[in-house]
Amino acid sequence: MRRLLALALLFSAAVSAQMPKGIYAWWSRPQIARDLNLSPSQREQIRATVQQYRPHLLNVRVAVNQAEQALADQFNRNPVDPAKTNEAIERLVDARSDLTRTLTQLSLKLRLVLNAQQWEELQRRRPVQGNESAPAPESPDQK
Repeated sequence: MRRLLALALLFSAAVSAQMPKGIYAWWSRPQIARDLNLSPSQREQIRATVQQYRPHLLNVRVAVNQAEQALADQFNRNPVDPAKTNEAIERLVDARSDLTRTLTQLSLKLRLVLNAQQWEELQRRRPVQGNESAPAPESPDQK
C-alpha cells in the first residue's frame, strides 16, 4: 500500500496541472483512497493501472512542456515568424490533446474499478473547480 501511495504521489505531481475539467487525481490522496474502502483487489487494479499509464503520461507531459517552451520562444523572436509560430501552436495543441486523452482514458479505467457507492463518495469529495486542494462544499442534505 505504501508503494502504491508513493507511486501515485509521484505520478500525480507530473499530471496535476493538466487534468481535464471534472477529473482529479483522487488516487494520489491517501485519505480519499482510504475512505473509499477499496478492497485489496481494487487497490491492486488501481496500482497496476497507474503504473501502466505512468511512463506515457510522463512523456506526454514533457512534450507539453517542450511545446509550451517552443511557442514562447517563437513569441519572443523579433520579428515573429507567423508560419513558425503557427507550427508551434499546432504542436502545443496536439501535445495537450494527447495529454487530455491519456488522462481521460486513465480515469475511465480507474472508474471501472469502483462500485457505484465508491463513485458517489468520490464525486462528493471532488474539489471545488480551480482549487484542487479543497473538497467540494457539503450540500444541506449532507449535514
